[in-house]
Amino acid sequence: MRKMQIEKKIKENVKKVGIDLDKKQPTYFQIDHLPLIQFSNIKGIEILNIQDALKKYSWLKNYLWKAVNKEKDEYTKYSAKNYFNGYFIRVKKNVKIDIPIQACLYLNTNNLIQNVHNIIIAEEGSSINIITGCTISLHKAGMHIGISEFFLEKNSKVNFTMIHAWNEKTEVRPRTGAILEENSTFISNYILLTQTKSLQMAPKSINKENTKSFFGSLLLGLKNSNVDVGTEIYLNGKNSSSLIKSRIVAKENSKIISRGKIVANSENSKGHIECRGLILSNKAEIQAIPELYSKNKKSELTHEASVGRIKEEELWYLMSRGLNEEEAINLITNGFLNPEFMEIPFSVKIQIEKYLKEKFKM
Repeated sequence: MRKMQIEKKIKENVKKVGIDLDKKQPTYFQIDHLPLIQFSNIKGIEILNIQDALKKYSWLKNYLWKAVNKEKDEYTKYSAKNYFNGYFIRVKKNVKIDIPIQACLYLNTNNLIQNVHNIIIAEEGSSINIITGCTISLHKAGMHIGISEFFLEKNSKVNFTMIHAWNEKTEVRPRTGAILEENSTFISNYILLTQTKSLQMAPKSINKENTKSFFGSLLLGLKNSNVDVGTEIYLNGKNSSSLIKSRIVAKENSKIISRGKIVANSENSKGHIECRGLILSNKAEIQAIPELYSKNKKSELTHEASVGRIKEEELWYLMSRGLNEEEAINLITNGFLNPEFMEIPFSVKIQIEKYLKEKFKM
């Protein structure tokens, strides 16, 4: 267990990604490659930086690059060949907690490539909630490469919410993989409501028998943001199921691609992709790219997608009630970006709602 003093301005900055470093709850906090907080006050929850965890547990090296292929692309290859740090979170057998674990990765050095590798293990019968926030110091530039590998043992559940807040000088390359053993459930929520130079991610889930996975994303494209977000789910076990949902708003010159891929390899497997987009500028762009592959006659896969604009009657109705056009557009946009469609536990939802209110002055 380790806790160190953090500058007040940094504490205030990370609150925009839903992280409160003054709360007495399990927390991991890292600046650049240096872990400053690794703290758990709950029996059965272990939090370490990955370098210390690899020294402590010889078996942990077998988990590295098991859920993510290190040969996947130039970023995974870079990550595998260079120094990394990140968090190791382990919840022990049959431990179930509602209090969210906080994890924050903060980029503070200009033009740094922050190379992160995280491993999360939910042992048999366990259940945890994790809220992780990644952000950068004001006016800094850099790249964030984040490898995250999740391992869910039998009858376990992980609810993982990630909030990113970058800037126009940051390139972001998360690479995530999850392996779900029998009867486990993985819920992944991703929120991006700030400008970023470029974001590219496609988390992958391997679902074994009787498993469930949900991937939700809430994306706001601002200025010249270039965002490419996708999800790949492989339903490899009987009675496995998956759901991918996304809500997208594109403004100004932003470009957003929302990809969803579900491959059904097993009997009685079910999957659905749903994407809704709202475009607010003639210079903005949204692409919805669903892919469904059925390799078993007893599987069921579906998708629906829509990209549209604000309806004139909605705008005029709000303006007739005393709002100007900008206020009316903001109100409609805020409602569209409501995270209610995400499967977020109540304890985490409170933190996210507070973040959204501060972001949009709701």
